[in-house]
Amino acid sequence: MCAAKKSPRLDEIPVKGSGLAGETNQPAVCHATALRKATRRMSQLYDAALAPIGLRSTQRSILRQINNAGELSMSELAEALVLDRSALNHNLKPLERDGLLTVAVAQEDKRGRVVRLTQAGHDKLQASHSLWQDAQRRFESIIPSSQVATLTATLALIASPEFTDKFTGTAGKIISRKKANKFAR
Repeated sequence: MCAAKKSPRLDEIPVKGSGLAGETNQPAVCHATALRKATRRMSQLYDAALAPIGLRSTQRSILRQINNAGELSMSELAEALVLDRSALNHNLKPLERDGLLTVAVAQEDKRGRVVRLTQAGHDKLQASHSLWQDAQRRFESIIPSSQVATLTATLALIASPEFTDKFTGTAGKIISRKKANKFAR
C-alpha cells in the first residue's frame, strides 16, 4: 500500500527567478494578487446578495460612508474609501444619476465639492441592511470567528495610512499609480 504524498506548504515551494538576492524559498503567492482575488470574490458574492435591491457592494460602502459622516468633501470621501479622485467620481456618477446622493459646491470653498445622501439614498441603504447582514452571517458561518477577527484587524491595518507610510515612506499621502511606480524601481 502506498503512503499518500503530503503536499508542501506554500512557504516550502521554491519560486524560481524571484529576483531577490539570497532568497531561495519565497512564498509562491503574491500578497497583492491574493488580496485582489479575495476582494473580487467577496465583491461578486456581496453584489449577488445585494442584487435584489439593485445595489452593488461598492455602492453600499459609499452610501454607508456618507451616511455615517452626514456630509463629506470629495477629498475626505476618497481618503476614507482609499480611492483616488477619478475612481471616486466614476463610482459616484450612477449613485447621483439614480438620485441616491448629491454632489454640490462646498459653502466654505467654492472650488470644492461635498457629497450628501438624499432621502432615497438613506432608504436604499436601509433596505440593503438585512441583505448585507445575511451576507455577513454566511461569511461568518464559513470562517471561524477567531479568524474573522484576525482578518478584519489585518485588513484594517493594510488599508491604514500607517501601513502606506511604512511600505512607501510617503508619510500617509494617498499616492497615484504614477508615484507608486517609482517605488517599484
